Amino acid sequence: YPTWKRTLTRRAREAQMNRFCKAQTIQRRLEEIEVTFRELEQQGIKLEKLLRDEDGNPADQKTQWMNQLLYLVQKKNSLMSEESDLMIAVQELKLEEQQWQLDHKLRYYMNMEESLKTPEDCAAEQEILAQLVEVVNKRNVLIHIQEEKRLSEL
Repeated sequence: YPTWKRTLTRRAREAQMNRFCKAQTIQRRLEEIEVTFRELEQQGIKLEKLLRDEDGNPADQKTQWMNQLLYLVQKKNSLMSEESDLMIAVQELKLEEQQWQLDHKLRYYMNMEESLKTPEDCAAEQEILAQLVEVVNKRNVLIHIQEEKRLSEL
């Protein structure tokens, strides 16, 4: 292998490992969010029971429980937003991996000598190119969704 091919191969492996590490991190965080959801749900159930049991509880106690319940709802909403962001990141990683694979296949066909390409090779090259454009468009849509979400949160 010439030096440039080794460098490309090494960079591709590094990029693939980075995507893998990101995916693991996202998966761990999604699991943490799921556990936190369950805990918030249990706390919410307890607070609702306390609020429904109105026997002899002072009004300031009820107000405090109501404020705690509202805090739990806010926390749950922020976790849902984070979960949504993570799901978009997962989709983005999948599309990035798919783009890399298609790019690799396309390079194979593009490196072939034009005179040696069969009609099937030309058709496969065009199909891969069309798939690559589709993946890039999907990634663009995800980026647009993230940007809209970020602007709406501001």
